[in-house]
Amino acid sequence: AAPNWDPNGHICRQCRNRFRGEFVRSEMQRDIGALTALEEEVMHSLGDGALVTDNTNKEFDESLTIGEHIADKVAQFGGSWRFIICFFSLMTGWIIVNSVLLLKSPFDPYPYILLNLALSMLAAVQAPVILMSQNRQEDRDRFRAENDYQVNLKAELEIRAINEKLDQLIHQQWAHLLEVQQIQMEMIEDLTGGKRG
Repeated sequence: AAPNWDPNGHICRQCRNRFRGEFVRSEMQRDIGALTALEEEVMHSLGDGALVTDNTNKEFDESLTIGEHIADKVAQFGGSWRFIICFFSLMTGWIIVNSVLLLKSPFDPYPYILLNLALSMLAAVQAPVILMSQNRQEDRDRFRAENDYQVNLKAELEIRAINEKLDQLIHQQWAHLLEVQQIQMEMIEDLTGGKRG
């Protein structure tokens, strides 16, 4: 409003429509600015939070003891083709050495009792080591699942916050649009009323 205008005075129709048009234009620009500010606020709210996601494998591996590392390596080797090939090569070599090469005095004659003892000892040691490794894998999976839950929970909360902000923005937009529409209707009525008169 102009400070030198009389509040009880009148304004011509053209001036009033010009001021109404300027008001509508300023409201539209303000709405675009508010939308940009809201988008920036959403971006900052997502960026300001502490990261929940972590490298769970690295964290879990750092918490393992030397014995647990060794058990994991033994279990990893015990479940590989390299172990199977080495195992069958060793057994075949043992049988050939004791059956053919040392025909007169083999150190483990047929039925290879010493070989059976070695295989039993290997199975007795390997089974608990593999079970320990599997238990640690379950712990790793549980740790990873807890981290995934935290990430999902944070994402859900942020999505809810974004939805609330969007609802608020839509409500503000409707209020501004109704106000602008009302002013436009008054301008149209003034224009059509002016032509008739």
